[in-house]
Amino acid sequence: MEESMEEEEMLTYEAMMDDQNHNNWEAAADSFRQPPPAPPLPPPPPPRPSPSIPDPGRELPGGQLLAVHAGSMERKGPKEGLAMGPPPLPEPNGVIMMLKSCDAAAAVAKTAPAPTPSSTININTSTSKFLMNVITIEDYKSTYWPKLDGAIDQLLTQSPGDYIPISYEQIYSCVYKCVCQQHSEQMYSDLIKKITSHLERVSKELQASPPDLYIERFNIALGQYMGALQSIVPLFIYMNKFYIETKLNRDLKDDLIKLFTEHVAEKHIYSLMPLLLEAQSTPFQVTPSTMANIVKGLYTLRPEWVQMAPTLFSKFIPNILPPAVESELSEYAAQDQKLQRELIQNGFTRGDQSRKRAGDELAYNSPSACASSRGYR
Repeated sequence: MEESMEEEEMLTYEAMMDDQNHNNWEAAADSFRQPPPAPPLPPPPPPRPSPSIPDPGRELPGGQLLAVHAGSMERKGPKEGLAMGPPPLPEPNGVIMMLKSCDAAAAVAKTAPAPTPSSTININTSTSKFLMNVITIEDYKSTYWPKLDGAIDQLLTQSPGDYIPISYEQIYSCVYKCVCQQHSEQMYSDLIKKITSHLERVSKELQASPPDLYIERFNIALGQYMGALQSIVPLFIYMNKFYIETKLNRDLKDDLIKLFTEHVAEKHIYSLMPLLLEAQSTPFQVTPSTMANIVKGLYTLRPEWVQMAPTLFSKFIPNILPPAVESELSEYAAQDQKLQRELIQNGFTRGDQSRKRAGDELAYNSPSACASSRGYR
């Protein structure tokens, strides 16, 4: 009985093993018959932090660090290092710290003293002066006019033909800048005062001159001043164009010539004219060039002075006397004869020698003279 029971148990165990193996074989066969399952999807990427939420550890403009909950950095997903959803908002104490820092900055700004209007104006004035190169009246008096004053001194006292070591470009540049900075009126006034002072000094020197040197010194003063105007007027041409001609309706050269007339010529004309008439009656007492310069200069200064000595002026300036008429030819001839006699009395016989040489040449070139020189009769 026991042996039959053991055989039945063995058969039952083998039958169970056969069923299990059969089931395993059927599952394996089904796996080969069915398509393989799809691979698992990759885990989603971690979400980016919101722009409105600053990154942990990032320094804010106010100098405070935003407090972030430490647990947000320690939350991990199924795999180590993957964040589980967006990070949580900062704790209220971090927000409070940030607001406090902002309030402190605002309080410091309120307590700072506001700039006064005077300081603001000074800053703007200095800036505009630097940008615009503004020339104040103090700059003009201390820097620009001294340069012009020195140059005018040299030009007024130079002798004809002298070299003056000044920079005409620099002087013209000073005049140009002063005119552009609205200092034309002051510069014109200073120029007139400067030249007036010089002419008054010249007039006093002429008054102290002896009669035998009076004409020559007057000629030197007149020539020196007119020569200086040829340099002074071009240097101040910008002032002349945009101030004197525009606002005063005058010309700089005419104004400066008028200064010499008023301060020198008018004071000496009644002493000078008798000496000129006396020198005219005595040939070569005064050189012809000196006489011509003075007479032409006086006519330039004031043409009305011709009436004081029309005959004297007519010898150097054309069309002073009225045109000649036939009834006065004998009078003209008498004046010429008188002049010739005076020249002969002073030993001037050049005209006679010239006529004699001219007569000899005419005699030599005549046909009779040529025939006699060749032996023809």
